Amino acid sequence: MPRIQGVDIPNDKPTYIALQYLYGVGDCRAFEICFKLNLDVQRKARELSDDDLARISNLLDKEYMVEGQLRRHIQQNIGRLRDIQSYRGYRHRRGLPVRGQRTRTNARTRKGIKKTVAGKKGVKDMKH
Repeated sequence: MPRIQGVDIPNDKPTYIALQYLYGVGDCRAFEICFKLNLDVQRKARELSDDDLARISNLLDKEYMVEGQLRRHIQQNIGRLRDIQSYRGYRHRRGLPVRGQRTRTNARTRKGIKKTVAGKKGVKDMKH
């Protein structure tokens, strides 16, 4: 398996799809990389030469933030929001949706599994 930026990319996939296995590289950026380096997007990743892999790696180092560097950058941004005690930082800290979504219903992905809170039962008035 070819390795780029310390990540194994699959052999049997076309180059532009194999590049998407890198964190921070989507379909648009994968095509952009292939066109900048004059690579055939449909060629299988196993057919890439060591020179091609080195050129891809150099381009990613120079022009793009991917993998560990990008993850670190995102975590630093979230940490900064927490440190300045912004509303978005507060939402990150509490594990709630950050971008204005409703939480009365839905939001289960961010909030996690339901935690049932014992509420008041409908106590009926006993007076006649």
